[in-house]
Amino acid sequence: MTKLRNVALVLFCAIACCSLPAQTPEPSPTPSIVYAVHDLAAIKDYKTNSRIVHEMVDRLVLAATAKSEVARAWASLVSPNDRIGIKISAAGGELFTTHHDVVNAIVDGLVAAGHPRNTIIVWDRSLGGIKDAGYRAGIDGYQLQAIMPHDGYDAKAVLTAPLTGQLIWGYLDYLGDARKMLSDVENTSNVSHFSKILSSDVNKIINVPVMSISETNGIAGCIYNMTIPNIDNWRRFAQGSRFGGDSLAEIYSNPLIAKKVVFNLIDGLIAEYAGGPQSQPNYALHHATLYASRDGVALDTIALKRLEEWRARASLPKIGRLASYIDFASQLGLGNSSLNRIEVRNIGK
Repeated sequence: MTKLRNVALVLFCAIACCSLPAQTPEPSPTPSIVYAVHDLAAIKDYKTNSRIVHEMVDRLVLAATAKSEVARAWASLVSPNDRIGIKISAAGGELFTTHHDVVNAIVDGLVAAGHPRNTIIVWDRSLGGIKDAGYRAGIDGYQLQAIMPHDGYDAKAVLTAPLTGQLIWGYLDYLGDARKMLSDVENTSNVSHFSKILSSDVNKIINVPVMSISETNGIAGCIYNMTIPNIDNWRRFAQGSRFGGDSLAEIYSNPLIAKKVVFNLIDGLIAEYAGGPQSQPNYALHHATLYASRDGVALDTIALKRLEEWRARASLPKIGRLASYIDFASQLGLGNSSLNRIEVRNIGK
């Protein structure tokens, strides 16, 4: 059954007009470590304490890299000539966007490692809610970028999948007024394009999703944050179907993603266990915890486990069935999803 599913889900990624089969590396041979740091004083009434959050981020990167200085820790993840991007989640607006203080702490660490602040790109598909979340273009010093409709996608960075989606405004292949002449079938496509930010503007990525479920994909975690918001014609992979969902693992395996992500940090200062990734304060709690790992699959596994616990307490149904791509990602050798191969280390002060 597994073999049949793997065959059915093969995605062919075409980069620079060449079609290449998705790579299938061997399963991860060693256990993965997820680092967690918790501090109740980090957030109160949805307001963060910037000093404490900064210290939490620093402690995580020091632990994850086994370095004694923050600058050396970040320097071990990126080199001086790297073009660095920080992929945030801005779908949750004012309250549930990746926290400004978390991003500032990461940028400060990268600057300490020798990277000019104004060369660092912080991005998501849309940045409509970031101003209310505390971000200030031109003042923060780093680049805040959204993916421009149509022109923000790379015509040469293509993936195809045996799942069609309807073309709409903003997609690279959308035909505008010409679509009126097409039938419903002709106005669909099995092609998606990666964003130019992902394909060419950055070569090392710090992945910083929020701790939230996704009503269509189980969890809006590390894998989701690097796939769904970074491609056009994405709705076909976010329809709640297992087939579409499992495809996220194949998309993530593309070298444009898998080879560029060097560090994952889940912002769990606020955790949202229903209604996400959009803002749903009725299903949120102050978790006051940040998680980090080199292994995004393991990080998603631990985050989903906690989110399911909160859903159970609220008498909500399990949502993990929509996140089967996490196990599939493990099968592809992208990380560990088995709890017996993941160690969670709590980092004290």
